[in-house]
Amino acid sequence: MTSENSPSIKSSFMGYIAIIFLIGSLTACDQAGFGGNKEDDEEKEEIAIPVESGVVERGSITAFYPSTTTLESEREASVVAKVGGIVEKYFVEEGDQVKAGQPLVQLETDRLKLELTRSEANLNKLKNDLQRNKTIYKKNLVSSEAFDKLKFEYASQTAAYELAKLELTFATVEAPIDGVISKRYVKVGNMIDINEPVYHITDFDPLHAVVYIPEKELYKIALEQRVMIQVDARKDHIFNGFVKRISPIVDANSGTFKVTVEVIDPQHYLKPGMFGRLQIIHDTHTSALLIEKKALLTEDTVTSVFVIRDGRAFKQTVKVGFVDNKHIEILSGLNENNVIVTTGQNSLKNDSLIEILGQEPEPEPESESESESEPAIGESE
Repeated sequence: MTSENSPSIKSSFMGYIAIIFLIGSLTACDQAGFGGNKEDDEEKEEIAIPVESGVVERGSITAFYPSTTTLESEREASVVAKVGGIVEKYFVEEGDQVKAGQPLVQLETDRLKLELTRSEANLNKLKNDLQRNKTIYKKNLVSSEAFDKLKFEYASQTAAYELAKLELTFATVEAPIDGVISKRYVKVGNMIDINEPVYHITDFDPLHAVVYIPEKELYKIALEQRVMIQVDARKDHIFNGFVKRISPIVDANSGTFKVTVEVIDPQHYLKPGMFGRLQIIHDTHTSALLIEKKALLTEDTVTSVFVIRDGRAFKQTVKVGFVDNKHIEILSGLNENNVIVTTGQNSLKNDSLIEILGQEPEPEPESESESESEPAIGESE
């Protein structure tokens, strides 16, 4: 009997082992698979997105037309010699301030003085002849034709004498306008001809900025409008000006019209030829709703901002008006004192949880058990 029962006992033992192995495998699968699904089903904690905020405020904002320009002087002159000659000396140098009529260059005068002396002598001779013939003419001892000819010769010689005297004065080259010597072309000993330039004078007061504006902006530009100018050489300073002239025609080729701006610069910091940027201010809105320019989002043609309420950000479509370098006017969609997101809005979706940077979190209220768990120092239990 013992030998007959041995195979039965062995088979029963192997069956128990198989059952235990199966139970262990099922338990492992349950822990690996079903336990992970339970974790996924748990609600994930929402993470607050850090942002910076700003407040919708009221203020003034201006609308302007921006452009670039090169400064130029209103008046300048190229000074030329009216007579030829050798330069004896010059009296001013580049950068000197001069007045109209001030001597600039002195040419040699020897030849001109001799010509003046000769012309004066001829004039005196004809004058004596005319006086003598006048007495003879009254006695009808000379013909009318001869007497008239002598009168014409005297008048011609008078003009020649005045011309010689004038040319002598031209030997001293004078400044035609007030201004600053911007270029000197001559040196002592140079031989110059008639109409050869000797100096260039530039009047720095006033300076002009000429811009060409598209015709669609024509209705916005008017005389006396304020203009702000900034040049690369003085980026720390804003110069004021005004619209002085507006061309009455539009160029058909470029579709632009010419606007001349007069720059106000009593200290003469600016120089002709400087490159500058200007803004022609054509309108101003006072008591406008303003937000920081960086707070605005633009998607296609839709503009929006994120408004903060109860620690969350909500997307709000807005309509904008004037825009300047720092602010944007809001025409609709926001109210004064609304708090909006100014930095970090690109990471937000509507109804996002946010954390405002630079704002201290509100302290959490203590639980009743914590407040009563230990007595304060000095209190008796």
